[in-house]
Amino acid sequence: MDPQLDVSPTAHSWLGPPIDARPLFVPEHAALITTLRGLTPADWGREAVPGWSVRDVVAHVLGDCYGRLARHRDGHWEGGGEGHREGGREGRREGPAFAPGEDLPAYIHRINQQWVDAHSRVSPAALTDTLELIGGQVARLFAESDPAAPSLGVSWAGADPAPMWLDSARELTEYWTHRQQIRHATGQRTDPDPRLLSVVLDTFLRALPHTLREIAAPAGTQVRIHVTGPSGGTWTATAGGTWSATAPGGGNWSLAGPADGHPAALVRLDAETAWRLCVRGIEPADALTRAEIEGDHQLAEAACRIVSIVY
Repeated sequence: MDPQLDVSPTAHSWLGPPIDARPLFVPEHAALITTLRGLTPADWGREAVPGWSVRDVVAHVLGDCYGRLARHRDGHWEGGGEGHREGGREGRREGPAFAPGEDLPAYIHRINQQWVDAHSRVSPAALTDTLELIGGQVARLFAESDPAAPSLGVSWAGADPAPMWLDSARELTEYWTHRQQIRHATGQRTDPDPRLLSVVLDTFLRALPHTLREIAAPAGTQVRIHVTGPSGGTWTATAGGTWSATAPGGGNWSLAGPADGHPAALVRLDAETAWRLCVRGIEPADALTRAEIEGDHQLAEAACRIVSIVY
C-alpha cells in the first residue's frame, strides 16, 4: 500500500504505522518542474484554485519551500523575535506573527496571500528556475531527516508536535496536491502514478481518528474507509471505549491495532473522490453520493467529514 518505517512505538501510535515519504520528494519535484516547463504562456493565467492563478499557486509552492528550509535547515522561524527550540535546534523567530484574535487557518491564509502578492512581479520563467533550485534543496533536506524526530504540528491529524514522518508526508501531499491543481487548470487529469498517490492517500487518511474525535462509541467500534484501485487501501479507526473529546489527537479513536473485525460502518470510495474530499475539492455530501456505504450511515457520514488540509 505504501512505504512504511520501522519506528519504535511513541505517543503517536494511534496514527498508525509511520510512513516513509522521504524517497518521493525527488520524483515529485521532478514531476512538478516537468509540468511547469510544459505550460504555455496562457496556462500561467488560468485559475487553479478560487482566487489564484497557476502562477499564484507556483509562487505559493516556492514560499512553502523557502519556509521549510528556513525553519528546518537554518533555524529561522516565523512569528516575531523570540527564540525557538524544536527537535534539538535553536532558532530565532522572524517575520509575520499572529494578529490579535487570529486563529491558525486565518493566519496561514493571510501570510500565504501576502507572499503571493509580493511575487506578482516575478515572471513564470523566473519562478520555475528558482523553484527548481530551492525545491531540490528541500528534497535533499527531507531525504536526510530523522523520521522519529519531533517536528511541526499537523493540525488536521490532531498531532502537535507531530513526528517528522507525518510532517514530511504531509508536506509531500501539499506539493502533490498543488501539482494536480495546476494539471487540472491546464486540461490534464490527475497524475495516477501509484508511487505518489498511494502515499498521498495514506497520509490523508491519517486524519480519520481526529475526524471522529467527537463521536462517542463503545470500545471496539470500528469505522473503515476503503479506497479502491491500485493506489488505494483500507484504513480502520477503532474506538477505545473511554471516550474523551479532549484526548490527544483522535479523542480515543485509533488506527493502531487489528483491523480484521466487522466494522460498524464501511465507506468505499474511488481514489479520485477520496483525495478530492480530503482537500475539499468536493464536499462531504458529494462524496457520499459517490460512496458505497455499509452499516451505520451516521458513522459513515462522520467519516466523510474528513479533511486533510488546514481548512
